[in-house]
Amino acid sequence: MTGRQLKTGVYAALALAAGLALRLWFVADVARVGGDTLVYGNIARNWMEHGVYSFSAPPGVPVPTLIRLPGYPLFLMACFWLFGVEHYPAVMYVQCVIDLCTCLLIAALAGRLFGQRAAMAALWLSALCPFMAIYTAAPLTEVLTLFCIALTFYCLESWRSAGLGFNRWLWVTGIAMAYAVLLRPEQGMLAAAVIPAMLWMVWRTPQRQHSLLKTVLPVALAALCVVLPLAPWAVRNWRTFHVFQPLAPRYATDPGEQIPLGFQRWYRTWAIDFASTEEVYWNYDSAPVWIGDLPPRAFDSDDQYTRTEAALSEYNSAYNATPALDARFESLAKERIHDDPVRYYVALPVARLLNMLFRPRAEMLEIPLEWWRWREHREMTLLAAGLALLNLGYFVLGGVGLWRWRRSGWGPHLALAGAMMGFIALRCALLLTLDNSEPRYTLEFFPLLIVWGSFVFRSGD
Repeated sequence: MTGRQLKTGVYAALALAAGLALRLWFVADVARVGGDTLVYGNIARNWMEHGVYSFSAPPGVPVPTLIRLPGYPLFLMACFWLFGVEHYPAVMYVQCVIDLCTCLLIAALAGRLFGQRAAMAALWLSALCPFMAIYTAAPLTEVLTLFCIALTFYCLESWRSAGLGFNRWLWVTGIAMAYAVLLRPEQGMLAAAVIPAMLWMVWRTPQRQHSLLKTVLPVALAALCVVLPLAPWAVRNWRTFHVFQPLAPRYATDPGEQIPLGFQRWYRTWAIDFASTEEVYWNYDSAPVWIGDLPPRAFDSDDQYTRTEAALSEYNSAYNATPALDARFESLAKERIHDDPVRYYVALPVARLLNMLFRPRAEMLEIPLEWWRWREHREMTLLAAGLALLNLGYFVLGGVGLWRWRRSGWGPHLALAGAMMGFIALRCALLLTLDNSEPRYTLEFFPLLIVWGSFVFRSGD
């Protein structure tokens, strides 16, 4: 081993050690076990103990469900089998290891594209990224999703470098995309960005002129890898519920459950920030919703305020989202949309997307939802502002790196760059359609931002 290799190894070990320390600190101080974690854990436990993909009814009888895909419950089952049922701290420690592997994949991809200095920069940027690291302290899909994204793009570049065709990188790419979809249904956009890039790669290769079928077949098989695991899930849902559901329903409801579409449509006529998501959207049908938690933009007139207050008062009397109550919210929504369609269809969706991209990402920390109220909690406001600046720094660095990479020429990496940008564009388009603003929905951008940003540190810059 040369002196340079030893030095590189030491720096990498230091980055991983620092990253591990950060993640262990989050697990020790800000761990969260609740909400969706318990939903996934309940499914995993019933699947493990009763062989039924289900929730537990009060008498202990499993009740089948399809509101969550089986990817994360499978991971929890493996952890429960190894470390004990519902031993969530062990799950978090496993996620720490997986997240550090994600950092190594990000660094390896940066190294392939831009050289060793860029790889080291990417490793430090990802290992010390608090926004990625903090989700190791929550048994949720985020850590595994980031791993699948990093693995997919690393294997895509490796597949290209290996000459395309049938090789191990093809199969790992397909498996990574397939598991990403089994974790979260919208991760099908990862395959929607990568599969066309693979087709472009094989279309541009000289060999395709001699055997088009032979060059396109590997891509078709990679696409099949994505779809194939969903077939048993779709069959199960058809046999159990008599519905065609190859993914998971948009509103996370089982067949026959009421969906408060009127309330959700009304919510979209004013909602922007994460505070509204937590205080209003998540509370509806289970907890009180107070008129004081709504911003002034939720009302266009005194009459709307009065009707909204009356509807919420009726709801708060029993926390029951009845069809009659939903119809009242639908009436308010129609009126507000008619009065200002541009606000509903353009301004608010864009505002929600920007909020998800650039808010402080303090949802996992004990920081007030309305963190901007300086006079009420100055220290927390400063901390939130610092996190917002750090988040903005990652986006700026990624944007600068991507621009400079483009200026220097993508060369053989054109399809890879296109797949990366396509994935982000597709995800942004999807987020424009969501009701609720949650910053974790844009966490998937960070592996790519870090790879792009590492270009700034490449040799010669």
